[in-house]
Amino acid sequence: MDEQQIVKVISQELGLGLGLEQVRRTVELLDGGNTIPFISRYRKEATGDLDEEVLRKIEERLNYLRNLMQRKEEVLRLIAEQEKLTPELEEKIKLATKMQELEDLYRPFRPKRRTRATKAKEKGLEPLAQLIFSQKDDLDEPDLEAEKYLDEEKELVEIPQVWQGARDIIAEWVADAPEARALARKISWEKGVIVSRGQTEEHSPYEMYYDYREPVKKLPPHRVLALSRGEREDFLKVNLEVPQEEIIGLLGRKFIENKEFFGLEHIEEAIEDGYKRLIQPAVEREIRNDIWDKAEEHAITIFASNLKKLLLQPPVSGTKIMGIDPAFRTGSKLVIVDETGRVLATETIYPHAPQNKWELGLRVLVDLVETHAVDIIAIGNGTACRETEKLAVEVIEESKNELKYIVVDEAGASVYSASPLAKKELPGMDVSMRGAVSIARRLQDPLAELVKIDPKSLGVGMYQHDVTGSKLKEKLEQVVESCVNHVGVDLNTASPALLSYVSGMNSRVAGAVVKAREENGIFHAREDLLDVKGFGDKTFQQAAGFLRIYSSRDPLARTPIHPESYSVAEKILHKIGFSPEDLEAKDKVNQLREELKNINPATLVEELNTGLPTLRDIIDSLSRPGRDPREDLPKPIFRTNVLSIEDLEEGMILKGTVRNVVDFGAFVDIGVKEDGLVHISEMSERFVRDPMEIVSVGDVVEVMVKGVDLERKRIGLTMVLPKEK
Repeated sequence: MDEQQIVKVISQELGLGLGLEQVRRTVELLDGGNTIPFISRYRKEATGDLDEEVLRKIEERLNYLRNLMQRKEEVLRLIAEQEKLTPELEEKIKLATKMQELEDLYRPFRPKRRTRATKAKEKGLEPLAQLIFSQKDDLDEPDLEAEKYLDEEKELVEIPQVWQGARDIIAEWVADAPEARALARKISWEKGVIVSRGQTEEHSPYEMYYDYREPVKKLPPHRVLALSRGEREDFLKVNLEVPQEEIIGLLGRKFIENKEFFGLEHIEEAIEDGYKRLIQPAVEREIRNDIWDKAEEHAITIFASNLKKLLLQPPVSGTKIMGIDPAFRTGSKLVIVDETGRVLATETIYPHAPQNKWELGLRVLVDLVETHAVDIIAIGNGTACRETEKLAVEVIEESKNELKYIVVDEAGASVYSASPLAKKELPGMDVSMRGAVSIARRLQDPLAELVKIDPKSLGVGMYQHDVTGSKLKEKLEQVVESCVNHVGVDLNTASPALLSYVSGMNSRVAGAVVKAREENGIFHAREDLLDVKGFGDKTFQQAAGFLRIYSSRDPLARTPIHPESYSVAEKILHKIGFSPEDLEAKDKVNQLREELKNINPATLVEELNTGLPTLRDIIDSLSRPGRDPREDLPKPIFRTNVLSIEDLEEGMILKGTVRNVVDFGAFVDIGVKEDGLVHISEMSERFVRDPMEIVSVGDVVEVMVKGVDLERKRIGLTMVLPKEK
């Protein structure tokens, strides 16, 4: 398989109507060191306007097939060195499209540890095994043939030992045959049943699996992960049951051609032994690994989708926010940040047990709200959250401002607080106080703040601690990279953590940019980046379009228009009587937007020598300079009063925010301490296969209380609301 064949395979396999040229050009761009966000945004003509998801699939399959090609070359070399490479085998190896298929072909030639078969071969029993396996010679007295192999020095002193050694060799030949493994794998997958038994009688989260059976091919991903965790924690014993006799019978029909020869019983016994001892355990491992891999991929996909929605929550910009990290004994930490996230004030209050200084805390809060003209109180959803909500309601009642509060998911705030980045950003500040800063800032700009935290700590996954760390990390970094570049980054305010995710940049380059900004002042034009040490032409090409600068020296830098397209943008503006400087004036932008509506991009393609997708993007960017794409999403729910679980009644209709989406439904914050569960069966009147078809993290949804379990603190919700009469 050469590069041309790889391109052809990708084009066929992805089933997306991809043309060979589309894939070939995409591969060339990837090989040229271009990032996925850059290719997706600024090389649409080359790829045929493929989105990031398709580009990542191409990249993933490209890496797999190149690794496969490399492994094929290695396997061919290793078999050739043994002088066992036949033209037929070489052709099969070259045509293999899966790593499993290739490894099955290589298995008979793989160097083995000393097995029962290798020991039998060392004793010279291979010719007898070949004689039996050929099924040609029908000996009148087989034991006389076996006597030829008796040898005390080789520990062959009895005829049954000779036959056993020959059977061991045949069993390994059967087990190594690619067609035997393929057959066993196929039947085991189609008819296999996963069976789990409890290893204890004590209560555990896995009680439903103490006596459980389900066809392996129907096992849903979340059940695979639960079974694996229960087994790992020694609560369960999990096995794959398969129709052994059926598989052994099929193997017999495949390998036995003559049922009238002397060695029939030996071959039958060897086939059964080869299957039970060698094939079945290996196939069970393969199938369990396969369903685990698919379940793991599913869990990571859910986590990635939830993370993307979390990161792209709309910012609450232009507001002063009081962030509160609630606590009982150690006191609630509160900070006030201005519209840019700068800390204006910090304080610790002790309104809750054991100190119970409620009135004093209330006075402090009211004074700070009035002094700093606070717009919103953001409360972390951890310990003492509900009590702090009640305090916030009293502050709202006493305040002269139009004040509201919101409960913010504080997942990961403590991780950030203790990080080296937090120490650098907020030097000399108490660790718990840094948590309050994070809570306030993540409301102002979720993306800018949440990128500072390990995504695994953000609480939007399912079984994230069970999946392979490296796979999860790679996928989540892709999500963060995608979100950061989708939104764009203010070059003059962004933290190193945020800048490091910009296309073409890394932590070293981001650090150099921030250092240059601190030493020389703010950047006034994108081209100034070329003066930063380590920021070369390639980095500039990849990064420039995703970096925003709000400067009159480079007016187009407030848009996603890449510097390589500045001349095209200027020509479009000139054509309708405007200039780049007009992008800074709101009244001019409104006029510009109206004029741009009258432009037909298709008529300008030849005149401006630019592709149609790029022209459309430029026109869209000019019509909304400085626009944050997150602004189009629904704003979070702010509250002025507080509910408790005791206040809930069946039939009550409330608005809530989706906090997490899992296979079996979604958890929704409806303003009480515990999130309610909307089971997948309660999401729609129609059948829902995947909750993500209906909701995403951050969505604001209307729900009805279906049931409340006060003892277990569980709330059942439904999105199927009664129809108005």
